[in-house]
This record gives sequence, C-alpha cells and structure tokens, in this order.
Amino acid sequence: MEFSTWLIYLGVISAVIFTPGPSAILCMSHGLKFGKAKSLATAVGGAIAASILMTISIVGLGALLAASEMAFLMVKLIGASYLIYLGVSAWKSSYLSSDSHSDGLGLNKVNLSDEFIYSLFRKGVLVGISNPKDILFFTALLPSFINSGASQVAQYLALTGTWFIVDVTGMFIYASLGCKIGSWFEKASNLKFFERTTGSFFILMGGALIASTTEE
Repeated sequence: MEFSTWLIYLGVISAVIFTPGPSAILCMSHGLKFGKAKSLATAVGGAIAASILMTISIVGLGALLAASEMAFLMVKLIGASYLIYLGVSAWKSSYLSSDSHSDGLGLNKVNLSDEFIYSLFRKGVLVGISNPKDILFFTALLPSFINSGASQVAQYLALTGTWFIVDVTGMFIYASLGCKIGSWFEKASNLKFFERTTGSFFILMGGALIASTTEE
C-alpha cells in the first residue's frame, strides 16, 4: 500500500470513527461511571468488533451476508434488540441514581463488584458488532484501498491495524470526555438526565434499525 493511499484511508476512517454513534455514547457513559482507565476495555472491545467485521468483509462473507436477505435481516434485528436492551437498562439505572449517589460520592468510585472489566469489554464488542451497516460499509470501502498486485496479508494488517489504533484512540477520547465532565454529574438529577438521554438514544437507534428492516 502506498503511503499516499494510506493517508487517504486514515482520513476517511478518522471521520467515520470520530462521528458520534452508539459505541461513542457507550464509552462516554462508561467513562462517566467507571473512569477512563477501566473504560479502555470498552474501547478495545468495540475496536475488536470492528476488526472482526472488517475481516469478514475482506474474505468476502460480507458480500454474501448482504446478498442473503434473511441473514441480513436477522443480524439487524439482533443488533436492534441489543441497542434497545441497553436503552431500557439505562432508564432503569436512572431510577436508582438518585439513591445511590445522593451521598455526594464521586462517580468513579462506583462499586464494580457487579461490573467486571470483562463485562465492559463484552458490552463494547456487542455494541460494536451489532450494527450490520458496518459490514456493508467495510465491503464498500475496503476494495478501493486494496491493491490486487501487492501482498494481501500486508495490506490486511495495515488496514485493520490502522483502524484498530484509531478506533481505540477515538473511543478512549470519548471515555475521557465522560470522565472529565463527571463532576457535573455529582448531582443525582444531572446523572439521571444523562442516563435517560443515553437510554433514549439507544432505544431510538434500535427502533430506527427495526423500522429500516420493515421498509425494505
């Protein structure tokens, strides 16, 4: 891969990754609740999910999935259901925030006994891989950056490695942003507002995904 091509690829994926979406909102939420260090697990999970989707697209299964209406429909419905589940969970959490944070304790001191690092990582993976549009995006994007006359393995490593680094960096920035504004959420009503807004966003995204399947 030529350096000029790599620079273009870097610019394109940076614009895509840094555009706010479900993974960004999740990382910001985890940064707020658990701190940016622990939220790195969420960011890594999302980046691994994207790498999996990219690999699927590169080997040609992405096009096969896109061609299979039933398989594509199932992926979309599963992804939409999980987004709605996250939204409902955030709303439920908002009802508990008033009592659990009424003592003025810092948000990053939340007890993690029920929220292990693996759980944060798993949520990052599930949110990152639950958007079937990424499969189509990678299928449409990658061919324009691949040189058929050069080593496919080297190009694959360059493409996925660059995406992984930029993705983790971008999501860690969102987690850090959530951590930075954490002091504003010491007030229970502000935390409740954030959690309900986040929950509504996930429910809206899930609903829109379901609506798109019924229109096709």
